[in-house]
Amino acid sequence: MLQLSLHLLNILPLETEAHGEGGYQSPGVESFQFDGNWGIDWLTKPAMQAIIAALLVIAFWLWGSRKLGVKPTKGQFFFEYVYEFIRNGVARDTLGHDFRKFLPYLLAVFSFILVNNWFGEFFLFMLPTFSNIGYAYAVALLSWIMYMGAGFAKHGVGGYLKRSLIPPGAPGYLLPLLIPLEFLSNFIVRPVTLALRLFANMFAGHLVVLVFVVGGAYLLTHGPAIHRVAGGVSLLFSFAILFLELFVGALQAYIFTVLTAQYVSSSIADEH
Repeated sequence: MLQLSLHLLNILPLETEAHGEGGYQSPGVESFQFDGNWGIDWLTKPAMQAIIAALLVIAFWLWGSRKLGVKPTKGQFFFEYVYEFIRNGVARDTLGHDFRKFLPYLLAVFSFILVNNWFGEFFLFMLPTFSNIGYAYAVALLSWIMYMGAGFAKHGVGGYLKRSLIPPGAPGYLLPLLIPLEFLSNFIVRPVTLALRLFANMFAGHLVVLVFVVGGAYLLTHGPAIHRVAGGVSLLFSFAILFLELFVGALQAYIFTVLTAQYVSSSIADEH
């Protein structure tokens, strides 16, 4: 257990510094900041993870779509289970008969977010990509473009803006107040909250793991015996949190996908 914890300590994206004898620096925001690689400023660790995740998702579904049979193998059953989970549980239930045209995006965004979230528990990475706010905003922007484009395609630019900004039956004297509020709600707040929800959960969960791992490893190597006991308990608890983060990562991928589907549904609905 100690060797594994020290291995985690070596590969986690942080630095511990002792300010004098017995000093300790707790992980913080700086633990999530990275420099570029190979002389390319933007090619940071989160950027490399996002690229790897995209390649993994493409490879996963290409592999899963090969040699499909009427009688599925165990591998085909697994791929079909994941596919039907999004198809039936998210796309069809939320979007109704129009779900097929949006299913590829919903499946892709769920898979991409899930892989990037689970990177936080994978020892070669130990960082959820979306603990970096920029990547959360990027995927939220894609969903924003999706549901905005769906609304414009269904109702036209003027028709969609009217349905989005003017509530049915609203009296005319309230429109100067309602139109800005509806604009903020439908065009600004939705993508921002999508991004912040994903980022906050990934950032906070991984920071908790860092605190317990770094603090536990420090206590195990410094101070009296009671500190070593506390350090061992801290490390054990950090592994429990790691397993919890697997569930949280999957849950956040599902919530993001469901909300995206709901926003698309509201954009293409015949009645707003």
